[in-house]
Amino acid sequence: MRQEREELLRLINIARDAGARQSAACEIIGISAKTLQRWSQPENISDDRLDTQREPANKMTALERQRVIKVANDPEYAELPPAQIVPKLADEGCFIASESTVYRILKAEKQLGHRLKSKPVKKVEKPKPLTATGPNQIYTWDITYLPTVVRGVFLYLYLVLDIYSRKIVGWQIHEEELSALAADLMTDICRREDVKPNEVTLHSDNGSPMKGATMLATLQELGIMPSFSRPSVSNDNPYSEAAFRTLKYRPNYPDKPFADLQAARAWVQGFVDWYNYEHRHSAIKFVTPAQRHDGEDIRILADRRQVYLKARSANPLRWSGNIRNWDPVGEVYLNPGKQKVEKEVYKAA
Repeated sequence: MRQEREELLRLINIARDAGARQSAACEIIGISAKTLQRWSQPENISDDRLDTQREPANKMTALERQRVIKVANDPEYAELPPAQIVPKLADEGCFIASESTVYRILKAEKQLGHRLKSKPVKKVEKPKPLTATGPNQIYTWDITYLPTVVRGVFLYLYLVLDIYSRKIVGWQIHEEELSALAADLMTDICRREDVKPNEVTLHSDNGSPMKGATMLATLQELGIMPSFSRPSVSNDNPYSEAAFRTLKYRPNYPDKPFADLQAARAWVQGFVDWYNYEHRHSAIKFVTPAQRHDGEDIRILADRRQVYLKARSANPLRWSGNIRNWDPVGEVYLNPGKQKVEKEVYKAA
């Protein structure tokens, strides 16, 4: 600060010697004439506020700090936070410092990380980003509840979705959640879709059917790589969540619970047929999942483009710019990195 003041005074003196007005020079630098006058006095050349060294009157001595650390590390208090230590000491007629002071001292000593004997909470990393460039590369699956006429009793819909085409490649409904049932479903899908080993990655959440020994052993046998969401993070499995929302918000979704297993299977079969072969999905340029899965979307979208070009040619005054973009959707991402999140918008199914 002293050097800065000296430099400003030198510049003002140079400007003044060159014929400039002192007030104008001060205005350019951003100080007043009074400030310049005060700085010009030898005893005021430095800013004494910055050099002031004061210690708080209530600062703890080194011995008192050591006492706090010693008490906090005593076996009786070692796994307690300061919020528990201070009241407990008070009940014993002892006061060593306030809670905030104990917190501050332990933080300075890096002893606030985890004071319990139990294992600290493990940080779970986001799943590895996955990219699908074609069908039968990345599947995602989950289980949702379907209500029955018996209160508190549910049926369980197992549903597997291809994220590239959004096609439902397999589903089953059972009266229980079991890893073995999920394994049977995946075996059936691999046979119908002619899935080769090391071709498909299967993403799911952390439920017991998803991580059961039978399921994992079956995936290994089939050559399918498992991928899992973080615990309690539904955004890591957005495609399955979107598909379930579409299912339960269908206009013909039953107002009353399903009477039995056969009724539920019949309704879901109708939904899957509609979803795969009739539903024009907004995230894949309004073609059906089956068309996208079979590669027909390229021809369909090219034909749409020609229809739009023909319409613009017939009546160009009604078109202010380019026609609608009917280019096929390219890569599809699951749990992309931050740079991809800005580009990729997950649309409801």
